Parts: sequence; C-alpha cells; structure tokens
Amino acid sequence: MKKYTEMTAAELISERAALDMAYKKECEKHLSLDMSRGKPSTAQLDLSNELLKILDGEDARAENGFDVRNYGILQGLPEARRLISELCCVDDDNVIIGGTASLEVMYNTLSRAMTFGVDGKSEPWSRQGKIKFLCPAPGYDRHFGMTADLGIEMINIKMTNEGPDMDEVERLVSSDASIKGMWCVPKYSNPDGITYSDETVRRIASLTPAARDFRVFWDNAYIVHDIYDAPDALLNIFDLTRGTKNEDMVYMFVSTAKITFPGGGISAFVSSKNNVAHALSHMKYQTISYDKINQLRHVRFFGGADGVRAHMKKHAAILRPKFDIVLSTLSKELGGLDISRWREPKGGYFVSLYVMNGTAKRVFELCKNAGVTLTTVGATYPYGVDPDDSNIRIAPSYPTEAELYDAMRVLCVCVKLAAAEKLLGTKG
Repeated sequence: MKKYTEMTAAELISERAALDMAYKKECEKHLSLDMSRGKPSTAQLDLSNELLKILDGEDARAENGFDVRNYGILQGLPEARRLISELCCVDDDNVIIGGTASLEVMYNTLSRAMTFGVDGKSEPWSRQGKIKFLCPAPGYDRHFGMTADLGIEMINIKMTNEGPDMDEVERLVSSDASIKGMWCVPKYSNPDGITYSDETVRRIASLTPAARDFRVFWDNAYIVHDIYDAPDALLNIFDLTRGTKNEDMVYMFVSTAKITFPGGGISAFVSSKNNVAHALSHMKYQTISYDKINQLRHVRFFGGADGVRAHMKKHAAILRPKFDIVLSTLSKELGGLDISRWREPKGGYFVSLYVMNGTAKRVFELCKNAGVTLTTVGATYPYGVDPDDSNIRIAPSYPTEAELYDAMRVLCVCVKLAAAEKLLGTKG
C-alpha cells in the first residue's frame, strides 16, 4: 500500500472514509480488552502453584537449622541470598533479601538517601537543596512516580538503540553536583525492550560524577525474562566497578514478581559490601526481618539458579506466541505506511510503538472508545509528558491470544485513522 505521507489529499480522504467505517464496526462489537499493564496471565501464574504447597510447619527450617517461622536474619536466609547471587553473578554478601516487591526496596533506598545520605559520610540528599535524577525515557512510570513523590527533579535522557544517550549522561553527571542518581532498566528496558550495549554499560561503570554521592539505580527487572532464542546478553556492571573508585556507585534491584507471583515473590537489593552494610544499619530499625517462610519456599521450589532459568523457559513458551501476534500484526497492518515504528524485543514484557508525532493521545482516545485500554499516553515519561505525543506501550502478557488479536486489530485501525486525520489537517 502507498505510504500515507505520499498520498494526495483525495487519496487520504478516501482512506479516512474507509477507516471510519472500519472503526465504527469495531466500536459496535462492544469489546472490553486491557493492554495497559504488564501483568502475568493466569497461565503464567499457574506455573508456580506448587509454591503454595511446598512448605509446612513440620519442615520449616533453613539449611542452618534456623526456624523460618521466627524473628531474625535481617539480611535474608543464606540459601535465598545464594539463589539471588547466582542469578546476578555476585557474592552472597552483596545481597539483601527484601519483601515481596522490588518497588518497595527502591523506594526505601531512595528514602534512606534522602534521610541519611548514601554512606554515613555525605549529607542527606534532603539537606542539599534541589537535587536531580537522570531519567532515560521512555521508561518505567513507577520509577518516575516515586522520584516525583520524594520531590526530586527529573531530567529526560533520550533512549537510543544502545541504551541511554551516554554523551548527554556523561556531560550532565560530570558537570552538575546536584544530579544524585540515574534510573536504568538495563535489560529489555521498559517499554522499548532495549538491552544496554557493552559500551553503554562500560561508560556507566566509569562515570566521573561531580557529586561524590551519585548512585546508579540499576533495576534489573528482566534479568532472566528471555522470550526468544539467542537472547540479549548484558554485561555484569559489578565486574566493571569492583575494586575501582566507583565500587559503591551501583544499586541493583531484582525480584521474582514476574517469575512466581506478583505481590507474593521475593525481592533483593544487590550492591557493594559498603552499601549493604549502610543499608542494614538503618533497616534494623525498620524491621526485624522479612518473610523467611517465603524465602525458603522459593529456594525449595527452584533449587538453584538453573531451576529459575528452566522455569522461565515455561514463561517464554506462553509469552512468545503473544509477542508474535503483536509484532506480526504491526508488520501486516502498519508496515510500509510511514506512520509508525517499533522494536522487536527478545524479552521483557512490552512492545513500544511509536506512532506519528502528535497522535498518540488521539490513538489512546479512539482505542478507549472502542473498548481497548492502553497505558496512559505520557506515563512512560517524567511528569507524564511525552514531548512528541508518540509513544504507546503495548503489554501483551495478560490478554488471551484471541483477545490480543482483537485488541491489536483495533489498535492498528486507530493508529491509521489518527494519522489520516493529522495528515488531512496538515494538507488543509
């Protein structure tokens, strides 16, 4: 089909009329479909049902004999720390096991820095005037939400195919001491599905911040969430910072939220021994210990890191057909029209669609009226503002395959209709 951008006004009018009819038919179906959040499907949750039966009161002792039903072991069970350390390729001493959500661990880490500083030597961030965070965008809306909640100013950093624009990151970090942190989702980024290149990871690991208390918040949410064969590989940033001036610069966060049960998994803070010690020195006043029963259940369910990887292949078998539906529909319906672009991620939970500038909100509105709920436009940018009004985050995991076919059909009609409307307005 001819590119929309090459159509005459008459051709666009004809195309819009056909799209109006197609859209009306979709609205008449009274669909109710949700692609707004990256939630695991019921089939994915069922993969972990054995976790609910794996432990009872007769067998509630850790490998060191500790009764996990009781208080104690703030840093987490040794075997739980070992499980996470194997996945992250770090020492057990670099790991603290948290509660059920890595978001809580991230928020607490930010809050500690605001209240106490990052190392017991530097001033709390809250006493240093206006502080700022670098926010690669599009990015994870909840990162931006917690940053804003604590009064931290956010600076957009453009995402490239290699990860954040490192020229801009290096320029800002080295010249502005009020910049205290940077968000990163280094593997299968939310929502673009980009894995940081080796060069990008090396450049982050060797940053020269103007602020000695600068920290990289390395949210490795999709560390084992490969979907296709020949998955992306991510350099271990701790291998690069260990023994250097930046040894304490990186905080990593992981969880089993999309491995076992969201809201019922285990999370972890992974960092240098200095950072672990500093965190524990304040956490001991916050809680006596996290849920060690759940920690032991996860260890016994997986057995070790290889068990986690084997489990994730089962997730991939469920997710792969859904991602194929999204990508094949985009290619079939939008390919060659010059009104959109998208990436083909090898893992993670999202497909990031870029529609014609100035039309994403219109696409969102059209989809909503046709019964398809998308992530709110702008949510993937700081302050909820997409400067180009172009990014749409597609979350394929939760709908059934049949629902996904319906939702993608509606979405593509809406993308084309919004583009035709805009081009006709441009052509007068």
